[in-house]
Amino acid sequence: MTEPTPTTPDARRAAPSAEPDAEQLAIRLAAVVGRLLRRLRSTSSEGLLTPTQRSVLARLDREGPATTAALARAEYVRPQSMRLTLGALESQGLVERAPDPEDGRKSVMSLTESGTATLAEVRAAKRDWLAQALAAEFDGAERRAVAEAVELLDRLTDR
Repeated sequence: MTEPTPTTPDARRAAPSAEPDAEQLAIRLAAVVGRLLRRLRSTSSEGLLTPTQRSVLARLDREGPATTAALARAEYVRPQSMRLTLGALESQGLVERAPDPEDGRKSVMSLTESGTATLAEVRAAKRDWLAQALAAEFDGAERRAVAEAVELLDRLTDR
């Protein structure tokens, strides 16, 4: 019988026997997180939204109304690209435009009720898929281990 390699499913599921090398752990963690994010994106109940559109809706929900320029800076895209994204969202009735209270020459974008509901549906689809996958794939001890890992990753992201 051959020894499992780091890329075989058995080796990926096996508990580490020694203290892992930080660089190798970083490579594996980035790969796993990337696969998880792609899987979560694929569960979205709104197939008509691009990842950028979902990100803009989430930002408007979290931070409130914003100008096109502010959204472009926050999303690291050109203002022209953000205008296209916002135009698509506006045509779907997910965001609305209003005059900027500080500068009437500008406008601010905000979520509509439909945008809030769509974002809630997208989030619920992701949450439901993940909860079902955790329940189906892991026993109680494994779910506790995942919960501990979540706490550690949360601490890491707060750095």
